[in-house]
Parts: sequence; C-alpha cells; structure tokens
Amino acid sequence: MSARTISVAALITVAVAAGAFAQDARPAPQFRFERPIVTAAGPQRLRIDAPILAQARRELTDLRIFDNVGREVPYLLIPPAPPSLAWAPGRVAPIAANQKVSGFEADFGNLQTIDRIRLTGIPAPFMKRANVEGSGDRARWTLLRDQITVFDLPDYQLQQLEIPFTSGSYRYVRVTWDDRNSARVSRPAVVSARTAVHEGVAAAPSTAPVEFERRPSEPGKSRYHLRLPGPHLPLVALDLTVGGGYVLRRAVVTESRLSNGRMAPVITGATILRRIVQDGLSATALRIQIARPDEPELDLTIDDGDNPALDLKGVTAVFDELPWIYFESEGGELLARYGDAKLGPPRYDLEAARESVRIEKVADATWGAPRPREPVVEGAASGTTSMPTGGAPIDAKLFRYLRAIPAGEAGLIALPLDAAVLSHSSGPRADFADVRVIDAGERQVPYVLERRDEPLELPIVLEQREAPPTGAQQSGAISYYRVRLPYPNLPSAQLVLTTSARVFERIAALSVERPADARHRDPWLSQIATGRWAHDEQSRPAPALTLSLSPVDATDFLLVVSEGDNSRLPITTARLLLPSYRIRLFRDDRALLRMAYGRSDLEMPSYDLAILAAQVLGVSAREVKPAAEEAGPAAHTDLIASALISPRVFWSVLVVAVIALVVLLMRLLKQEPPSAAA
Repeated sequence: MSARTISVAALITVAVAAGAFAQDARPAPQFRFERPIVTAAGPQRLRIDAPILAQARRELTDLRIFDNVGREVPYLLIPPAPPSLAWAPGRVAPIAANQKVSGFEADFGNLQTIDRIRLTGIPAPFMKRANVEGSGDRARWTLLRDQITVFDLPDYQLQQLEIPFTSGSYRYVRVTWDDRNSARVSRPAVVSARTAVHEGVAAAPSTAPVEFERRPSEPGKSRYHLRLPGPHLPLVALDLTVGGGYVLRRAVVTESRLSNGRMAPVITGATILRRIVQDGLSATALRIQIARPDEPELDLTIDDGDNPALDLKGVTAVFDELPWIYFESEGGELLARYGDAKLGPPRYDLEAARESVRIEKVADATWGAPRPREPVVEGAASGTTSMPTGGAPIDAKLFRYLRAIPAGEAGLIALPLDAAVLSHSSGPRADFADVRVIDAGERQVPYVLERRDEPLELPIVLEQREAPPTGAQQSGAISYYRVRLPYPNLPSAQLVLTTSARVFERIAALSVERPADARHRDPWLSQIATGRWAHDEQSRPAPALTLSLSPVDATDFLLVVSEGDNSRLPITTARLLLPSYRIRLFRDDRALLRMAYGRSDLEMPSYDLAILAAQVLGVSAREVKPAAEEAGPAAHTDLIASALISPRVFWSVLVVAVIALVVLLMRLLKQEPPSAAA
C-alpha cells in the first residue's frame, strides 16, 4: 500500500470519527411535554388532537416517539384520504306510517361505503326531527343519527338537507320522521348517498373548547375575547352555543396582525348568525368560517342591534382535516415527547414504506393525558422565543411621567395604555411617539404598538347641579349635571348614558363652560355634542344614549337634559369609551422596567422587534398593568418654571421693563444735539 493510499485512508478515518463525535456532541433535545400512547402489536394509527397541536411545533417537526426502553420509534405523517365527491342515487320507497311517525327507505342496489345522505325534492318550507338507520340486508339495522333536525327554510336562508354519519358499508338507509309536533312532509324525489373512498377513515372533524370572556363594548354590540388552545392552529371555523330563542345577528372575528411596525385587528371571518324555533325544534346556522389564525387569541364581535346582549354559552374550535400518525409497535405503552423550539423534522427509513401504507386498515392507538416535562439540561428551550430586550440608551430624567412595570418571569408581556397615557403622551395621533420602556441601565426596551378592537372603558360620576350656569338660556324644565373627566386632552371618545325609564323623549347636550372673551361679554356655553334620547316600549329597557366627544383641553363638562314638562329623567350610569391600545414587549426575568412618556421632541421609535413577526405573533402575551403614574424630573422642572413665570410675575416684570424703557427714552431726548463744528 502506497503512502498516499495510507494518508487518504487516515483522513477518511479521521473525518468519520469527527462526524461521529459531532453527532454525539449535538445538544440533547429539550422536550417540554410528554404524553403516553396506548398501543397494540402491529401497525398503528394515531389521531392528532388539540393538546399536541397547541404544545408542539408547527407541522409537528419536534415530535418523537419512544418505547419503554428509550428507543426512538419511527413514524410517518399520513395525509387523510381526499373526500369522495361521488353520489349514488337510491330507489325511494315509503315505510309504514302511523299517527306518530312516517318516513322512507332508500335502496342503493348493493353494499356501498357511504358517510352521508342528501335529500332532494321535499317542498319547502319544512323543519322535521328524524332518526336515520342503515342496513346491509334489511334485517339488522344500525342507528346512524338519533333525533337530528332536517330543515329547509328559504325565507330565513336556513337549510340542512344533508345528514352526515360515521362511514360504513350499507345498502339500505331508513329515515323515520317524528310527526308528533309537526305536519308530515312529502317523500323526497331523490335520496343520494356519498360514497367514501376508504371505509373507517372519514371521521368527524376534530374540535376543541375555547375559553372566552366578555369585554367592554359600545352600546348595541357584544364583544368577547377568545383564548385558543395554542397558536398557529389549523382551524377552519368556530361553532357558537347560544341561549335563548330566535337569533339574527352579524358576527365578526378579528385577529391582531403585524403591519408596518404595529399590530392592528384584521377581520378573519364574518357571517350572519341565524336560529329559528318552531314547534319545539330549532334550525340553526351558528358557525363562523375563519381563516387560519396565527395568534393564540381572537376577538369576537356580535352586532346586537336593539336586542339584549347575545347569551353566548360556549365556543368550539373546528379543525381542518389533519394527518394520521402512523407507526409500528410491539404493543404496550409508548411515550411521545415534543415541545422543543429548535428541533428539526426527523428522517426515518420508514419513509420507504409510505406508498404501501393503507391507513384505513390500521388499528387505532389512543393518547394519554399530556404532562409537562423537566428540561434535560439547564438552559433548555422555553415556550417563548428569545427576543431583543436592550436598545439604545435614553435619559429617563427628560420625561415628564414615569411608571414602574412590575417584575416577573421572562416572556412576552402586554402593557395597556390607559387614560393617563392617552392624555399625557403624544397620543394616538402621533402613534405614541414619545412612549418608551426603559430598563435599569437606562436602555430602551423594544416594543410593538397594538391597537385593540375593543374600547377602553372609564366609569364617570355625574354630579347633579341645581342652579343653571351663567349664560344658560332657561326654557322649560332642564336638568344640569357636571361631568368630570379624569384627564384633559383625551382623544375622541364616546359618553354613554343609561336610564331606568321605559317611556320618554329628551334632548341631551354636552357643553363646556367658557369665560367671557372678545366675542362674548359674559360667560357662555360651548356645545360639544347633542342627541335625542327616546323610547316608547314599556316592556323593554331603553337603549343607551351615546354622545361623541371631540378632543378638547377641558376636563369639566356640563350635561344639559331638556325635560320639557316632565319630571327629571333618571340617569343610572355614565361611562366614557376611549380608543384602546397596548404595547407588546419581551421582559427579561425579574427585570426592573419603567414606562416613560411626556416629551415633544421624540419621533416614533424604530426597533428591530418590529420586523420579527415570527417572535411577536403566535405567542401568548401576559397582560401586565403598570404602576400609578408619577411625575418625572422634567415635570418638576416645568412646574418650577411655571411657578416662576406666573401671570402676576410676568405682568409685574413687563410693567417694570416698560417703565425702565420710558425713562431711558426720556433721558436720551433731553440730551443736547452735537454742534456742527464738532
């Protein structure tokens, strides 16, 4: 063997050893969750559900399966079989009827794998409850659907003429109508069955319950904040459970999305919710089709019109068709682990068998309950992607207002911008250009501004005033109320008033008391908003009155209610609705942060965070309220300056300066003019 051959062989040996060492040196996966899988021996299929979608990485790239001795079990993600669009017509014949039931049977000629039937040709309108059964020989029947409601109501745009059920092999389908509380319907002209490609694969869509809470809203609307099981979920719809009777209301679903460095609500789904109740039966259309969300939170807005608030009892998320997890097991319990933000997709030799897998003939494995798992090594990946937390330095002493941010665990937080920030910062018109978050080292912490769909609600106390203000023109009975806002210079807002009265008609106006000026010899009232408030139904509560307020520098307003010849209208509540904003930022563990604002020399900040959409979106933000507002050093400087240059001091200095100037001019005029010889 030549020296060159020996050298090449040695290099190959070293390279292989180095590759093996590098592979062994890779950090161990940092799984945050694990979940048992109960299996039998042989090929198995496992359905993907909401918990794993919420906790694993998108597309399940971090999923690993292990046996009872810790060996990795290869698996494949097998897409679901495409739904069949073939419909087979059946021969329709009536069944024996009596006073309680009637119906029909459909014969499809031979055994076929079907998963739903469609009825055509029943004269509308109708709404009936039915039982649906299937059989292969007309001797043994299987209940496919129990007490399902079938309806066609063109006037209400409601129709349900397809009856889905679990896929199976049947030749006959029997539909039995319940005639006890409704008139009989004609036999359908055509009954068709949808033939399924694979028996047993077509399953009902996966669903998951959604947490929701009612949020502040303007009159005539109901707003709800929805918390999904996780981000980036393959959802296609939301199903609502609603109490009460008839429903006819518009529903809109929005999601916060990043655009041009800020977040704002974007409509991802909208529909008209409908429900009709007749003879103890209900025809409903309470599903909202939505685009696939990225955020783990959505907002639902219901337009209630003149109705009471919608009685929302439940929200269910509906998933798109999901793949199956296919693997081969020796039986017993396996363990799935997932939740590593840095782990890539696996590659298994099992991929060679993909084309031969017949997922429809594979036995089902079942999930156990998920449980958190301690990281393998210190510094494991957490559920939140690392984000920049330190920006350019800035001097906190130059801001008029400072507010402490409570310390806590590291992660994405959201700071609501309350009325104090709306008043004392540059505000929405300037995109809060002077708002900064500053750490203990006087460095800026990057954030993203988010506009909320819901309003910011402030309770307002009305102070009754008996004597009319100076400059008010008295005509008939008039009630006066003093309205005090907590801060001046607030953005455009709405004052919402409610009353316990049922039948009334009033004119209400909101004004500002102004002192005498060049145009007005006496104090006068500057009217800001006015509205007619009326109701004529004794059986229903009166709607609220909404008065729109433009931005003004005042905090004290006068509410004037023209009572006519009636007694004083009782006003039960008053609230102010302001635009709602918050900022999202990443907080280091136990970091001491402050929010600062109140400068006129700053432009809107530009942070790297604004382009990191992958980190800002799809992460649950913990809402943290800042501490009470405190005046900063700049505010104290302004206060001292304003005290030194008070109106009395200003006019005194001006008078002294004018007198000194007059004396100086008089002395100059008394001086002799120079001679010509000089």
